[in-house]
Amino acid sequence: MRFQLPRGLPGRLFAAHALVVLVGASTIGLIVAVVGPAIFRDHFRQIPGPVDAATAHHVEEAYTFASALSLGVALVASLVAALAVSAYVSRRLAHPVEQLAAAATDVSRGHYGARVNVTGLGAEFDTVAAAFNAMAERLADVEATRRRLLADLGHELRTPVATIEAYVDAAEDGVAVEGEDTWAVLRAQTGRLRRLTEDLVAVSRAEEHQLDLRPRRVPVAELVSAAVAAARPRYAAKGVTLREVVELDAGEVDADIERMAQVLGNLLDNALRHTPPGGQVSVTTARHRTGVRVSVVDTGDGIEAAHLPHVFERFYRSDTARDRDHGGTGIGLAVARAIVRQHGGEAEATSEGPGAGAEFTVTLPAAGTHLPG
Repeated sequence: MRFQLPRGLPGRLFAAHALVVLVGASTIGLIVAVVGPAIFRDHFRQIPGPVDAATAHHVEEAYTFASALSLGVALVASLVAALAVSAYVSRRLAHPVEQLAAAATDVSRGHYGARVNVTGLGAEFDTVAAAFNAMAERLADVEATRRRLLADLGHELRTPVATIEAYVDAAEDGVAVEGEDTWAVLRAQTGRLRRLTEDLVAVSRAEEHQLDLRPRRVPVAELVSAAVAAARPRYAAKGVTLREVVELDAGEVDADIERMAQVLGNLLDNALRHTPPGGQVSVTTARHRTGVRVSVVDTGDGIEAAHLPHVFERFYRSDTARDRDHGGTGIGLAVARAIVRQHGGEAEATSEGPGAGAEFTVTLPAAGTHLPG
């Protein structure tokens, strides 16, 4: 049976171990050859009484032969054992690296289901494996979100484009399309396309931290009061009560006033869409251990627990409450969270379930504790 050196990383590790073993064996042999005879002669001269030259020569030869034989056998045995262990260790260490390389290749080709097994070789290997698996899982989620986004974007565009196309076809066929209702429909559909485009640009720029923020120190009560005042006419038209419970000493934040007005406006619009006439929406402020918290609480549809982690994703809608029948582009909450995060804050949603209403909370750092950017 012909012995063949392993290739790749196992081969290089084995060669490195073998080199270390050979250098060590050579060093041991050299030291024994140089130091051993000198020590032996020194002890031999300490023997009491005369020793003839022939006997001394024979004893020294016997020592040299016995030392060389025993050292040679020991070195060969240790060399074989060390090389066997080196081969095993090389393969053991190289296997997880090869597995990681293969999984990385799969991921680079779009196979995001590739995972790396935890090897148990140490904290470093386990950390790398866990980090890779987390990265692959995140990429899989991103890919799923991307596919859903494209599908939902196509759905969002289909209705206004089909409506506009129908009116254009009618005009081309000589069918009269004049009238206030016609222009109102076209204006509504083009407005929907414009809002969709603006929201897509806003959320993309915000998530990439490319928004041109112009922060200044402003009381939170001022931001909330302005947003509530702007939303009151829409609430009154639908018959939904809008309550404002704002603490005047809630604190100040460093914020871009226009962007934060957009955030609060999106949250209020979202609450209005999902609260039936006769319902109520409350806006409250409170101090938080790291800054200020603003909450928008509605008595509307509510959200199932399974959907709560996804309500801030682009185009995400649950199967029941947050569906397309309520209108909107499906990006408003994603825009709101992206802007809040660029301000150094966080946005979250809670709900007791369908029919129990929902609460959307924005937490912002206190003024002077975060530089937006």
